[in-house]
Amino acid sequence: MSKSKVRTDKEIEEIYMRHSNTIYRICFAYMKNHVDTEDAVQETFFKLIKSRPFFESKEHEKAWLIRTATNICKNILKHWWMKRENIDDFCNLQSSKKKETDDILNLVIELPEKYKTVVYLYYYEGYNSVEIAKIMKKPQSTIRNYLHEARAILKERLGDDFNEE
Repeated sequence: MSKSKVRTDKEIEEIYMRHSNTIYRICFAYMKNHVDTEDAVQETFFKLIKSRPFFESKEHEKAWLIRTATNICKNILKHWWMKRENIDDFCNLQSSKKKETDDILNLVIELPEKYKTVVYLYYYEGYNSVEIAKIMKKPQSTIRNYLHEARAILKERLGDDFNEE
């Protein structure tokens, strides 16, 4: 049976301050606009408050939030409304609110869904393939393969500007 913990407002705030930027960037990689990203981040932390999971460590806490945010984004994208919305109109509406992101991150965001979270966690958050495999609940070989395939795609798109570091 899983343990749960009632957290104070201060503890929730501390967790939010520790992880909100990471969760925002992961959600943005999926949602590709700030409004839906903010909704997904809010839903992630709401789920933290509602489900009250017990965390063994700060890394377990971060992994839980990443996994939850990823699942929430996938569920939002599956929703019927997202399939009928004209994304071009929506993007034009949001263009005035766009934050600057570097060209590489934009390419990472455009990667197929199975690659973008793995690449983001590896290069931007500093996780190794073993840790990512645990977070994503996939075999280590699958994670290494995703990284290899994503690098090939990025190398093709970046050409001479590609640097694996």
